[in-house]
Amino acid sequence: MNKRPGHVEVTTEVNYCSFCDRVRNLRREEHHLGTLVRTVITCETCHRTLSSTMGVAPVEGPAGEAAKTEVEAEAKPEPAKRALPATKAKAASAKPKAAKTRSAKPK
Repeated sequence: MNKRPGHVEVTTEVNYCSFCDRVRNLRREEHHLGTLVRTVITCETCHRTLSSTMGVAPVEGPAGEAAKTEVEAEAKPEPAKRALPATKAKAASAKPKAAKTRSAKPK
């Protein structure tokens, strides 16, 4: 069930303001307009609008919750893969190394 039209949710969060170049209290207003939501983020110090976006309102209700539980039931975690025994891992990584020869620099 969507929020009633004209309903406004206001929250504040501490985040970076690009106009003040500092960490400030930012005000997030979500105006519910039927199935759409207008989100406006403003700085409480300089009162400038940092972001203004429109989006689709999230669907909330028993149908949405039932779909989530079905998806969770279908997505079963895969069993963890076994690590290779240490002898096989060492045998694969053990390669013959070329002998290093240093030539002395002439003085």
